[in-house]
Amino acid sequence: MERSFWHNRRVFVTGHTGFKGSWLCLLLHSMGAKMTGYALEPPTCPSLFESGKLGELVHSVIADVRDLGRIKAEMAAAAPEIVIHMAAQPLVRESYRNPVETYTVNVVGTVNLLEAVRECPSVRAVVNVTTDKCYENREWIWGYRENEPLGGYDPYSSSKACSELVTAAYRTSFFNPERYDVHRVGIASARAGNVIGGGDWAAERLIPDSVRALLQGIPIPVRNPHAIRPWQHVLEPLSGYLVLARKLYQEGPEYGGAWNFGPRDDDAKPVEWIARAVTTRWGGNSSYIVDQGEHPHEAHYLKLDCSKAMAGLGWRPRWSLSRALDSIVDWTRVYQSEGDVRSLCLQQIVEYLGTEG
Repeated sequence: MERSFWHNRRVFVTGHTGFKGSWLCLLLHSMGAKMTGYALEPPTCPSLFESGKLGELVHSVIADVRDLGRIKAEMAAAAPEIVIHMAAQPLVRESYRNPVETYTVNVVGTVNLLEAVRECPSVRAVVNVTTDKCYENREWIWGYRENEPLGGYDPYSSSKACSELVTAAYRTSFFNPERYDVHRVGIASARAGNVIGGGDWAAERLIPDSVRALLQGIPIPVRNPHAIRPWQHVLEPLSGYLVLARKLYQEGPEYGGAWNFGPRDDDAKPVEWIARAVTTRWGGNSSYIVDQGEHPHEAHYLKLDCSKAMAGLGWRPRWSLSRALDSIVDWTRVYQSEGDVRSLCLQQIVEYLGTEG
């Protein structure tokens, strides 16, 4: 991770009040970065941002990425060297209920972010975080590579494919690698799979649903029990984003373009397997139940090929799925006992960084 690189580095993080954004701020804090966060209020209650008291660690701006004037002003004031864009409407099911909001946040929000970068001369590196769901999913058994066609069955997936296209267009139109000596900005996009970890309270996601059920002493509701997902602890892709950002900062457009960050192949497991593993770890009378109701379409199988990140960035997964699930159960027990979740998160970061990839 080259921790010394991040010491006193000015980083602008959008979406810092969300689950992934909170973990990213904790990771950057552990390495001494100076952070400005730009996001709406935490999207859930409870939230890791609140329970971890992240407002003490980051200069927090509560604002909307759809507000072009505000994001320009706040980025100019922060004068960041590195920008990591994670503000999004991140849920497939919510995108069916609110497609217009999903597209405006995920597509126009990306445009606004990149417009702010255009007017901020301090920026040297930008990482736009999208999703593995941006690919045209053909339900292949092998992993998708970065040059595969983009697509998206549902509004969320489609909006993230659009965000990828916006990023590519800005890179060629305004931050062209051939003119790097003029603009000095490297831009990349990052695609990750299903991230899990302590402190995720999102609605209609398996791990948050599991944690809520365990804390309430009721069965875990399981939808699409046979759907296979590439599960990974949230620190896995976040570490990849930071390696990518450092490479963009130090070496420029050579590291532009799209990058996949996913788990080991044997950590792609069915939803029901995860529910069973969680109840086994929690013990007691914990159980799960398959929800037989009607559900919106979701991909049955989706996997990433991360060869590019492994070869080009030297990045690779550090924690097995088993270790990731252990960390979630540990986190949930500390939360249940009203313990210090921030300290636990920082301890897990130390443990993660000390694990050989």
